[in-house]
Amino acid sequence: MTFLLLMLLGQYINPVGDTPVRMGDPFVLLHEQKYYLFGTTAASQGFEYYTSSDLVHWTRGGWALRKTEDGWADANFWAPEVIHYRGRFYMTYSARVRGSNPARMLTALAVSDRPEGPYRDLYAPWFDAGYSAIDAHIFVDSDGAPYLYFSQNGARDGYSYGLINGVALSSDLAKLMGEPVKLLEADQPWERINWTWNRCNEGPSVIKHGGKYYMTYSANNTGAPGYGVGYAAAGSPLGPWVKNPGNPILASNLDIGVSSPGHNSITTSQDGKELFIVYHSHADPANPRGARVVNIDRLIFDNAGGLSVAGPTRSPQPLPSGVGR
Repeated sequence: MTFLLLMLLGQYINPVGDTPVRMGDPFVLLHEQKYYLFGTTAASQGFEYYTSSDLVHWTRGGWALRKTEDGWADANFWAPEVIHYRGRFYMTYSARVRGSNPARMLTALAVSDRPEGPYRDLYAPWFDAGYSAIDAHIFVDSDGAPYLYFSQNGARDGYSYGLINGVALSSDLAKLMGEPVKLLEADQPWERINWTWNRCNEGPSVIKHGGKYYMTYSANNTGAPGYGVGYAAAGSPLGPWVKNPGNPILASNLDIGVSSPGHNSITTSQDGKELFIVYHSHADPANPRGARVVNIDRLIFDNAGGLSVAGPTRSPQPLPSGVGR
């Protein structure tokens, strides 16, 4: 079924885009009824962006942020996210510290007056806690207080690991308010399938619903079987966080061609009535180290406050609510 026919029928199919958008670690910002998509696009150069009115049809823009020859970072430009905060737009991203050997990944904070950029580094690197820090995510609570979540990555005893840490931020986002604390680590059975060489939790994304905090995260290795999405819940931003015993809520389904879905963001439909999880999967399940593509599926809360994904899907799905037919 063609992309145009699906749109006429009020449907879409994953991966999204008339030509599937190739990107890892997708992040969507909804601002003034327009979606902005950022992600890992050209890891050696910086970040491109896309725009959409419906979460499905995406138009490629230009560079949101591009490496400079005298900048702090020289490669591995990964996982940008953007928030609108106090009238400006702030991008978090991670990259390799220029000239570091062994390579160190740190996080930066960049700023722009427009959602699409261009972004300029404001604090780069933003902080250095003595270890590599990637996948930064800013959550602003209902009282206006900002928090930072990120993945502490490293290697020891022959395996790589990722710990999800959290910390309060100053109101101007300039600094961490205290030492980051560990919130999540790989410990559930589904997170132990590559235990001898990978023990990773990464890619946190936090929302608030019904007075509780929910964090989606990815586990395992994006280039290996078992990569997927789980969630944890907490009564306060810094926890304690308790993982859902039914994790993962999003996993591979090779029968329909979905391989290693993960590193998600969360957004709403235009009318605010539906939640969507935006995530990447392998463009070719037979090539897990190759390109990744962008998918969207519905994220659902049940009456007991449990969270689930209506997916992954590869069949026609209704367009997000609020989209003109």
